[in-house]
Amino acid sequence: MLMRAAVLTGFQAPMEIREVEIADPGPGEVRVQIKASGVCGSDLKAIDGKSPVVSRLPFILGHESAGVVESVGAGVTSVTPGDHVIISMNGPCGRCRPCGAGRFHLCSGPARLPTIMGGLPRITLDGQETRRFIGIGSFAEYAVVSEAMCVKLRKGVPFAAGCLLACGVVTGVGAVLNVAEVPPGASVLVVGCGGVGLNVIQGAVLAGATTIIAADVAEHKLKLAMRFGATATLTAGDLPKQVAELAPGGVDYAFDATGVPGVLAQAFAATQPGGTTVMVGSPPAGKPLELDPGLLFASRRLMGTQGGDAAPHRDLPMLAAQYLNGRLDLDGLISERLPLDQINEAVDHVRQGTVARTVITF
Repeated sequence: MLMRAAVLTGFQAPMEIREVEIADPGPGEVRVQIKASGVCGSDLKAIDGKSPVVSRLPFILGHESAGVVESVGAGVTSVTPGDHVIISMNGPCGRCRPCGAGRFHLCSGPARLPTIMGGLPRITLDGQETRRFIGIGSFAEYAVVSEAMCVKLRKGVPFAAGCLLACGVVTGVGAVLNVAEVPPGASVLVVGCGGVGLNVIQGAVLAGATTIIAADVAEHKLKLAMRFGATATLTAGDLPKQVAELAPGGVDYAFDATGVPGVLAQAFAATQPGGTTVMVGSPPAGKPLELDPGLLFASRRLMGTQGGDAAPHRDLPMLAAQYLNGRLDLDGLISERLPLDQINEAVDHVRQGTVARTVITF
């Protein structure tokens, strides 16, 4: 079947809207008609040639997505044509040791690595295999993915809102609820108030944190942070010193959504003895992190997370329910909706930091 897709044919170059051929779903696979796809910072890293999973071009980016099941392959039983679905970043095998322990984000099944690197050949451009980001490639009219990656989306959730659950929302909220397990009454610092950071703030609100300090270099992002539940804001400066003025002794929990090693070190230093810091943003490979070991000696913890350590079929429906009951704001995260033809304009807006989330709609 022929479809339109935004194809990356050169690093640090605009994507091209091309007609490509997508295969029918094979056994255990589902073909989804994409209705909405968010533009994520991970897509920008791939465009810049800095993603470890995008090394060979051409490539179709996009992973934060939702749509309608168009057709299914042999053996698929959990979804049927017409179902609304979120395409999860994780397609756990359910049989490996991490999956057996409920740590689906760490799935080590034999199909997992090939999926991350682009998945089985399912799309061709002029007869040439075209890989897909995390085995999805949702900057296109359709995607063929494994059945395990499809999570049913309740019909009351719009596609533009539902697609955000797949990455930015579950990563931010999951960092709070799944990784740090923030208790009611805690004090929280969130550094970096882009799409993921705003969802860390929302997660802190859901957890019942009473002090939520947001830090960013951009004033307009701090205004958004207050809208999403921050109780105080900070701009650039000596972060530990500024935090101590609002939370004497430091915060209980700090979350770094920037992916900058120096910022992570400051966030760690802003926690009180026994405090926890979670690295949420994706750091550059090979960049060392320098910490004062005396801070670790005071029983502070430094943790990482991959996609909010989510169990997709548990967490995504829960987050959709929180949206429907008014406890999670997804609509406010969407700064603009653009058609596929304006994908490069959307990328520019994300790169400039002028939007919380841009959603490509079909």
